[in-house]
Amino acid sequence: MSTGAWLRLAAGWGSVAVFLTIGAPWLADLTDPLIAGVLFAWLMGVIIWLAFGVVHEAEELAEMLGEPYGTLILTLSIVIIEVALIAAVMLGAKEAPTLGRDTMFAVLMIVLNGVVGIGLLVGGLRHHEQAYNLQGAAAYLAVVIPLSVIALVLPVFTTSTTDGSLTAVQAAFFSLFTILLYGIFLWLQTGRHSGYFVDPAEVGAGPHEAPPRKPGALLPHVALLLANILPIVILAKSLAVVLDFGIARLGAPPALGGVLIAMVVFTPEGLSALKAVAGNQLQRAVNLCLGAATSTLGLTVPAVLMIGLLTGQVVVLGLSATEIVLLVSTLILSALTFSGPRTTMLEGAVHLTLFAVYLVLIFSP
Repeated sequence: MSTGAWLRLAAGWGSVAVFLTIGAPWLADLTDPLIAGVLFAWLMGVIIWLAFGVVHEAEELAEMLGEPYGTLILTLSIVIIEVALIAAVMLGAKEAPTLGRDTMFAVLMIVLNGVVGIGLLVGGLRHHEQAYNLQGAAAYLAVVIPLSVIALVLPVFTTSTTDGSLTAVQAAFFSLFTILLYGIFLWLQTGRHSGYFVDPAEVGAGPHEAPPRKPGALLPHVALLLANILPIVILAKSLAVVLDFGIARLGAPPALGGVLIAMVVFTPEGLSALKAVAGNQLQRAVNLCLGAATSTLGLTVPAVLMIGLLTGQVVVLGLSATEIVLLVSTLILSALTFSGPRTTMLEGAVHLTLFAVYLVLIFSP
């Protein structure tokens, strides 16, 4: 293990030790802006650093296991971090009914418009046109579109409630449907249709044909992956306290909390996707971006709804009319972008335009 990896783990687990032993008084009194700012920078910096460690170890596993398993490990690891941060805020603040919705919407906008837009622009500048496996992208979107509509649009139009939330029966069954659909997708992605998620030139040499790896070669990276994830989960509660206080004190838009969580969680994965595009590995970038959107909806929706059911909190999932327009536009544009076997800069520019509109609307809804 490199020196940087040791330092990262030392910083992460050292921060855990500090906040579990002497950090409670600091978090109890955040009225001093300097103390609050230092704690926020400390926790945010350590969590992002650890998230980069998660991406690094997942990429090591990806090289050993091949696609789609490597990307799947990465996206699942990142979503676990996302769920931990959302749960920490919900369980700590007790008054964050829209946090899950705001985070999922932010992830979709950042990934499907921001990262995809920049990626297609960078790829177009360097390689003019890039190829990917159309069947894999279509499979991702076939899951993302219904899950996003069921979770974020349908609650606005149900008549059982009037605030964009779901009844207990709706929450339980919608969670079950979401888990089942995502489970079927994972089964097909890692089974009979695994060839959909590899580069078209490599379809004939799928993961099942790769040389076998000894378990001993995988275990160190699995252990390091967990060692980077666990301190993030533990520190999430402390960050949630500081984040909730800062948004309330500054009078910032409530949606900003979801945006910050999404940025913390998906910045390393987004950079990994952009690196893949620059290296003319568009298929890996597609797997990362669309896989992140799929995993977020498939796992975060049930987690948030279950937290609401178990704690009695109101969970508002329905988007506003403006956000619904942005979401539907993004889904239609994504379907058009990935409707052909090659991409160009034009699609990237359009995606970035939608992302810019989203950023403006956060502060001027």
